[in-house]
This record gives sequence, C-alpha cells and structure tokens, in this order.
Amino acid sequence: MARLPFLPREHKFFDLFEQGAENIIKASNALKQMLDKWQFIDSCVAEITEIEHEGDSITHQIISMLHRTFVTPFDREDIALLAHTMDDVLDFIHASADSMFIYKIKAPTQRAKELADVIVMEAAEVQKAVACMRHKKQFKQMLDRCVEINRLENAADRIYRAAIGELFDTTTDIAELIKWREIYEHMESATDRCEDVADVLEGVALKNA
Repeated sequence: MARLPFLPREHKFFDLFEQGAENIIKASNALKQMLDKWQFIDSCVAEITEIEHEGDSITHQIISMLHRTFVTPFDREDIALLAHTMDDVLDFIHASADSMFIYKIKAPTQRAKELADVIVMEAAEVQKAVACMRHKKQFKQMLDRCVEINRLENAADRIYRAAIGELFDTTTDIAELIKWREIYEHMESATDRCEDVADVLEGVALKNA
C-alpha cells in the first residue's frame, strides 16, 4: 500500500514543539542576562523581541500544519492549546523586558532578579518535559518535570507576593509603584503560563499512556 504523504507530519509536530521550547529557553536566559548586567537595555529588548517573533512563527507553523494534517500524534485540541500556551510564556517574558525599557527603569530590583531566575528554571523544565512527548515510555519523566514546574511556580508566587508587599511598604512614588507592579505581574504571569504548559502536558500523558 502506498505511503500516505501526510503521515510524516506527525513527527514534525514534535520538532516544532521542541523548537518552541528552545525558544523559551533563549528568551528566559536573555531576560536574566539583561537584569544581571543591566546595560544596553535597548539591544537586550530587541533580542527578546526577535525571539518572541520567532515564537510567533513557530506557533503559526504548528496551527497551520494542524489544519493540513489528518493524523496527529495526540488530540488536536491539545496540540493547539500547547502551542498557544507556550507562545504565551514568550509573550509575558517579552512584556516584562519591554515594560522595563518603556518605563525607563533605572535598575532592576532583587525580587525581579529572583523571578527571572525562576523563569529560567521553569523554562529548562519545560524544555525537558516537551522532549519527552515523542515516546510514551518517557511519559513518567514528563510528569516528573511537570511536578517540578508546579513547585517552581509556587516559589514564584511567594516571590511575587513578597515583591508586591515590599513595593507598597517602601515606595512613595506612585508612578514607580505602578510601573513595578505591572512588571512584577508580567513576570509572575510568565511563570503561570509555564504551569499551564505543564497542565497540558499532564493531560497529554494521562490521555495517551
């Protein structure tokens, strides 16, 4: 029987998701380096913007291929949700950096650096979890990574609450308070979206084990 031309596309989904996860790694590392060095901010933000645009392209490729593919490696709804959720992580990383640039932040706070560290760690776990999707025998490892992502998100929540508390306790400049509250919210949202990625991957593992 002739091989159907659309079957190989099943493997292409995994390739694209792994590219997307690598892109999240790049963006999170770029954000951390920006906060650690705090120089040439415009160039740092431009780099993160380019990474975010690449993420948009990957998401577009996944959704476009989803519409053209009859056989998919797992539920179509999960493929679309995973693509958009991973893209959301990039969007909030970009929003965090962009807000610091737009608001002309003079220097990053310690809490911002701590949140950036968590984002980097979550991104690494997302990458490892996504790499496990190809093989059912690695689903247990994928679930373990998801548990770690959830733990890191809880840590980010604690840092975020401490950051907001300190902000209202120590900041008398209302404009600065508004700026930093928005930045913290963007950074915390990036960690939340990593947890959303983990939730989708857990669903994939449970439905396809």
